[in-house]
Amino acid sequence: MPSLPPWFEQLSPVLQSLLAGGFTWGVTALGASVVFFTRRVNQRLLDAMMGFAAGVMIAASFWSLLAPSIDMAAAQGITEWVPPTIGFLLGGVFLRLSDALLPHLHPGARRADAEGPTTSWRRATLLVLAITLHNIPEGLAVGVTFGAAAIELEVATGATLAGALALALGIGLQNFPEGIAVAMPLRGEGLSRGRSFWYGQLSGIVEPLSAVAGALAVVGVRPLLPYALSFAAGAMIYVVVEELIPESQRHGNTDLATLGVMGGFAVMMVLDVALG
Repeated sequence: MPSLPPWFEQLSPVLQSLLAGGFTWGVTALGASVVFFTRRVNQRLLDAMMGFAAGVMIAASFWSLLAPSIDMAAAQGITEWVPPTIGFLLGGVFLRLSDALLPHLHPGARRADAEGPTTSWRRATLLVLAITLHNIPEGLAVGVTFGAAAIELEVATGATLAGALALALGIGLQNFPEGIAVAMPLRGEGLSRGRSFWYGQLSGIVEPLSAVAGALAVVGVRPLLPYALSFAAGAMIYVVVEELIPESQRHGNTDLATLGVMGGFAVMMVLDVALG
C-alpha cells in the first residue's frame, strides 16, 4: 500500500472529509467543463460512462461500506447482520422519501416527466436538484469512511485512511459523467456555455457538505458507525437502480452500458482492495 502524505494523515477526519468531498465536487465540475469544448457528446460514450459510474457505486457499496459495517457490528458485540440490514434499508427509504418530496428531473427525461410535487421550476433547476439529491449519499459515504478510519478500528474492521481515499477517488471518477449529464443537455437546449457549466458543477456542491456531516456524525456518536456506513450503501444502491442503470440503457446501448458497469465495478474493487 502506498504511503500517504504525513500532512494529510495529521488532519482531523472532518478536514479530511472536506478535502475529499471538495475533490469529488471538483471532478463533477471537470465533467461539466466539457461543455466549453463541444456542444454534443457521443451518446454511446456517455452511456458507457454512466454504466461505469453505476459499477463504481455498486462495488463501493459493498467493499467500502457494507463489509466494514458487518465487521464493526461484530467488533461492537452486536449481531453482525442487524446494523447493516437496518442501515441499508433506511438508506433506500431516505432516497425514496426525498424523491417523493423534492421536485426533480432525471437527465434525458422530458420536462413533463419531472418527479415529486408539481412545480413551475425551470428544467435546469430540476436537473440540478436530481443530481444534487443523489450526490448526498456519495458525500455521506466519503465522510463516514474517514470517520471510521479516525476511530482506529482498523485491525478489527478494515477501516483505513487509504481505504477512505480509495472510495473518494472512485466516487470522483464516477462524478465526471454526472457533470456531463447535467451540463450537456442544458447546452443543447440553448443555454450559454457558462450557465450550462454553472448548473453542472452546482450539482456536486452538496458532496463536501454531506461528507463533513457524515464525519461529524460518526466521530461524535461512535456506535452509529455500522449503521451510517450501511445507510450510505443503501442510498447509493437506490441511486444506481433508480437512475444510473436506466439512464445508461435509455438509448438502446444496453450491452455497452452493461460492460461499463462491469468495468466500473472492477476498477473500484481493485482500488479498494489494493489501497484499503
